[in-house]
Amino acid sequence: MEITPVPDLLLAHSTPVLPPDTLVLVTLVLLVEAALGYSDKVYTWIGHPVSWIGRLISVLDRLLNRETWSARWRRAAGILALGLLLGLTGLATVAVGDLLLALGPIGLVGFTLVTSSLLAQRSLHEHVAAVAASLRERGLDGGRAAVSMIVGRNPQSLDDAGVCRAAIESLAENFSDGVVAPSLWLAVSGPAGGALYKAVNTADSMIGHRTPRHEAFGWASARLDDLINLPASRLSAALIIAAAALHEGASPRNALRALKRDASHHRSPNAGWPEAAMAGALGLKLAGPRVYGEVRIEDRWMGDGRTNATPADIDRALALYRTACALLLLLVAGLAGLAWLIVR
Repeated sequence: MEITPVPDLLLAHSTPVLPPDTLVLVTLVLLVEAALGYSDKVYTWIGHPVSWIGRLISVLDRLLNRETWSARWRRAAGILALGLLLGLTGLATVAVGDLLLALGPIGLVGFTLVTSSLLAQRSLHEHVAAVAASLRERGLDGGRAAVSMIVGRNPQSLDDAGVCRAAIESLAENFSDGVVAPSLWLAVSGPAGGALYKAVNTADSMIGHRTPRHEAFGWASARLDDLINLPASRLSAALIIAAAALHEGASPRNALRALKRDASHHRSPNAGWPEAAMAGALGLKLAGPRVYGEVRIEDRWMGDGRTNATPADIDRALALYRTACALLLLLVAGLAGLAWLIVR
C-alpha cells in the first residue's frame, strides 16, 4: 500500500492529528518558536491565543460564577464552563487549521507560525534573562519589577536572593507548562490537543485558585490541569537532569537525589518535579516559604544547597534550560524519524 508523504498529510484539508505528521509539526514548531518567538507587533495587532482564551474564561466566570449559589452549584457551573471552553477552543482550532492548510504551501507556513504560538520557549528565556539583567543594572527594585512579570508572589517580600530564586523556579516550572506540555499534547493529538492544553492551563491560572470566589468554580479546571501536566512534569525533570550531565558545574546526581527526595513534598503535584531537578542540578534551594499578596505560604524547600541565589545562578539555569530545550527537540525529531520509518 502506498503511504502518503508527510508534507501531503500536512497539506490535507484536515488538521493533522496522528504521528508521524504531528511529530514533524512539533519539530518544526519548536525550531520556529525558538528562532522567532511571538512578535510584540503581532501581539499588539491581534493579541495571542492565550489572551483570546483568557477573555473567554473571563466571560464564563462572569456569567456562570454566581456568589449567591451554593458551593455545589458553583462547582457544577465550573464544570460546565470548562466544557464550553474546551468545546469552543477545539472547534476554533480545527476550523482555523483546516482553513490555513487548504491554502497550500503558504497556508502551511501560516499554520506552523500559528501553532508555534502555543509554545513559550523564547519568551520564557527573555523574561527570565530580564530579571538577571535588571538586578545587575537597576538593583533590587529593577529585579522586583522584572520578576513580577513572571511570578504571582508579592515582589516586595523578596530580597535579591529571593528574586533570583523566584526567577529560576518560574523557569523550571514553565519549562514544563510552557514548552514540554504543549509539545507533548501537540505530538499526541495535533494542534487541537495543544490548544486544549493551553485552554486548561490558562483556566487553572485564572480560576484554579483556592479563594472564596474560585474554590468551587475553578475546582474542575485545577484538577484537570494537574492531570494533564503529570507526564510533562516528569519528562521535564528528566530533560533537566540530562542537561545537567552536559554542563560543567551542574550535577545530574544531585538533581536526581533532590527529585526523589523533594518533588512529592511540593504543594503542586507537578511543579516540584522540574523545580527539584533544577535546584539539585544547580546546588540551590528553591521553593520554600513565600508570600502571595499578604498571605505567607509555608512550602517545603526543593534541594539542599544554597538559598543565596545570584544573577549568575539565573545565567546557569538559563544555560541548562537551553540545553534541555535542545534535547527536547532532538527527542521529538528522533521520534518523528522513527515513526516515519514505521509507516513506510
